[in-house]
Amino acid sequence: MSEAALYIVATPIGNLGDLSARALEVLRSVQLIAAEDTRHSARLMQHFGIGTPMWALHDHNERAQADRIVQRLAGGENIALISDAGTPLISDPGFHLVRRVREAGCRVIPVPGPCALVAALCASGVATDRFRFEGFLPAKQQARTLRLESLLAETATLVFYESPHRILESLAALREVFGGERYLVLARELTKTFETIHGDRLDALIPWIEADGNRQRGEFVLVVQGAEPPPNDALDAEALRVLGVLLEELSVKQAAALASKITGIKKKVLYQEALRLKVP
Repeated sequence: MSEAALYIVATPIGNLGDLSARALEVLRSVQLIAAEDTRHSARLMQHFGIGTPMWALHDHNERAQADRIVQRLAGGENIALISDAGTPLISDPGFHLVRRVREAGCRVIPVPGPCALVAALCASGVATDRFRFEGFLPAKQQARTLRLESLLAETATLVFYESPHRILESLAALREVFGGERYLVLARELTKTFETIHGDRLDALIPWIEADGNRQRGEFVLVVQGAEPPPNDALDAEALRVLGVLLEELSVKQAAALASKITGIKKKVLYQEALRLKVP
């Protein structure tokens, strides 16, 4: 390590054997480790015999800590950033720090490794040529529904993170908006003892997870098959005209529902077209 740098180090999401040799070398050789939760990360450091000092860097202190870290980098020290598990900044703190470090002219070096969304994607059997990572859905029902409605016409694979205390609510919301036929792969406790990867239509998957409380425990990645693209000839000129007029006065959802009653075309097809028309 000739030039001071901030190393973005991926750590295991469960199985400690997934910590790379390079990550181990970096964590042992830097002068400081910025960790999301120092108490949590202390167990990892103890397991590998790493005695590097740690600072806490989380959502509530990131901006203040960023200036202190930049000062230490300017003084020639190397620093590693880690999260509680997996790759830092993926639904975790660190964005402001990395930007601040880069703006200060210091090096930022990624040390790749475990990432829950990538692990789930590659084992899901769902198309991976295009995917959209949405992180955690909003906690409140109305905001969650609105977010999902905005994604209804998305043809790329969708990936969400979810916590155990909201998994049932989120799956119910997905079924309500996307329909019970939409295919979803639930990946739970990846790389850990009780790793589970289960895929099915939402109508079948929800009863499956409700049938066993153990299936509702742990951290979840939800991989949702994208929407089917509407046929090119699904809408004729008159249907497009009706939809366009309604969109001038109504929301996308209302316009699609009313246009469906007027034209007889499926609401889902009209909703997807309305979303396309609304994009500036």
